[in-house]
Amino acid sequence: MIFPLKEMCNFKGGMYEITAAASRRAYQLAMIKGEEFEENDGKVVSLAARQLFTGEVQYKLESNK
Repeated sequence: MIFPLKEMCNFKGGMYEITAAASRRAYQLAMIKGEEFEENDGKVVSLAARQLFTGEVQYKLESNK
């Protein structure tokens, strides 16, 4: 998974955290196949990463307790 360097430098979380969130979001995008998905030439991972880094999509960590 390739992330933009500028956004990575400003990101305050861990690399595993954003990778897991982007993977999950990419899966969601692949399942819904919306208009935004088509506008990005079917590249769900890069679209998911952009949505997370720009704050368009929020995520939270769940504890295993």
